[in-house]
Amino acid sequence: MDIVKEVLEKQQRELDKYKTINVEKHLEVRLDVGMMLCSDPNDLDEEELKNNKENYLKDLTRDNTQILINAIWELPTERVDECIVAKLPAPTTILPRLRKPPGPKPLTKWEKFAKEKGIKKKKKDKKVFDEVLDKWVPTYGFKRADAEKQRDWVLEVPKNVDPDSDMFQKKIDLRSEKVAKNEIQRMKNIVRARKQEVPRSGYLGAEAASSSQLLTAVTVAKSSTASVGKFQNKLPKEKEARGIGVKELIPGAKRKASHLSDVPEKEANLDLIKSVLNKKPKFDIEKAISLQKNEARAERNNQEAEEGGKRSKKRKGGGKGSRKAAKKPKSNQGQRAPSKKASMGKKRR
Repeated sequence: MDIVKEVLEKQQRELDKYKTINVEKHLEVRLDVGMMLCSDPNDLDEEELKNNKENYLKDLTRDNTQILINAIWELPTERVDECIVAKLPAPTTILPRLRKPPGPKPLTKWEKFAKEKGIKKKKKDKKVFDEVLDKWVPTYGFKRADAEKQRDWVLEVPKNVDPDSDMFQKKIDLRSEKVAKNEIQRMKNIVRARKQEVPRSGYLGAEAASSSQLLTAVTVAKSSTASVGKFQNKLPKEKEARGIGVKELIPGAKRKASHLSDVPEKEANLDLIKSVLNKKPKFDIEKAISLQKNEARAERNNQEAEEGGKRSKKRKGGGKGSRKAAKKPKSNQGQRAPSKKASMGKKRR
């Protein structure tokens, strides 16, 4: 009996560690099971929050989560792959968007045409029976090319075509042209959707490019050669596009001349070397004169400083009698003669 009692007490202690699933609140919480949202309007216990913040928030979160799980278990359930799944209702809480909702995707040229004509897209079968090969072949994708090679193992040469021409290569070229055309159509749809202008250096068809844009595209294509378009043939009455290329350096010239000319390369290089070697050094006379004046002024200042030092030494050695012997200028009688330094400054001015 003692052993049984001890086991029961141990189980009871373990059960006491876990809280009950029934949670009581002063105010009922607001639940949105479809959004799996639980809003608790009850006030927080400030004293408990200050004294034991982490445990208090942990217990509060546990209680609200338990209420939400209890509401989910009340919903109708079903078993899917040995799992019990609850059917959530439609959410009632409206969440704001960070950005505006995206608008409708613009239709392509073919989609507009199909909508006007009432053409509907039909789903293609993955495989089609080929009467030539007498078997089912894929309509598109994997092993489609192999089936075409087996069916078109020989091609007829028309009468108006050179008998030595390669019809297989022509078929490959025709397919690549179709791929390029589809790519151009795709780029045109992107430009039309973004409401942008046609690139000035590209040609997207006569319906998309104006005459000036075509002229610009032709000029750019000609100037992209190694000779910068110097040896490219021109059509009769052909004009040059304006505002393309290097800025004009010569007044009156429409475009900058090419680096290629009719002069042989040897003579052009010799002229360049002569122009570099025959250059004479240029002397700035005004700068040289100003430097010479500055040097002369510095020398005079040094001499005057040395003479002033000698005079001050003589006066100190003469005593009081020498100071009395010096004549003082009388007031309002004449002016002192300007010093040598001041007179030199007036002359320079």
